[in-house]
Amino acid sequence: MPAETEHTHPHPHGDPHAPRAAGGRALRIGIGGPVGSGKTALVAALCRTLAADVRLAVVTNDIYTTEDADFLLRNGVLPADRIRAVETGCCPHTAIRDDISANLDACEDLEADLGPLDLVLVESGGDNLTATFSKGLVDRQIFVVDVAGGDKVPRKGGPGVTTADLLVVNKTDLAPLVGADLSVMARDAGARRGALPTVFLSLVEDPAATPVADWVRGLLKG
Repeated sequence: MPAETEHTHPHPHGDPHAPRAAGGRALRIGIGGPVGSGKTALVAALCRTLAADVRLAVVTNDIYTTEDADFLLRNGVLPADRIRAVETGCCPHTAIRDDISANLDACEDLEADLGPLDLVLVESGGDNLTATFSKGLVDRQIFVVDVAGGDKVPRKGGPGVTTADLLVVNKTDLAPLVGADLSVMARDAGARRGALPTVFLSLVEDPAATPVADWVRGLLKG
């Protein structure tokens, strides 16, 4: 594996790693967001939707368990050899932004073991609105929030909301039950994100995660 860029002090709000050239390797997309926002369910939906025509694999992150990887395995979304679990043992953002070595190893091992891949999804452990992926680890990042957190979440901002390449407002079917106004969330997301895209999603109503899958396909074609 290529040598890591060294850093000698914490980078709580920045990326200490230089972007890595794709160079024929798989596209890597990071999927982050708070605990319970539906990241693992989204990963499962993308695997089901894309696996027929995209060579893909998944890296999951949990602090002390392999729970997210186990969920994907139980649901049979991919063969077991296409899923790697990383136990970070630390705050989730540390393993996706500050010390990315375990996740880089997992991504590179998957490609070495499986041969050429088109796509590797890297799912973060649940984190807060400041969580972002290092550009040394992923090429694009998706940030997932859900309406149960209230329609104020996009307005709160934070790097996860404001800088992710795609913002997913998930569980829209719950909006009437929790009093969340989707039009307010759309307005505030647009104000915070400018031209960066936001999609609204309910995996109950759209188990294929169609708008997110279409966005990923667009990246692969590009």
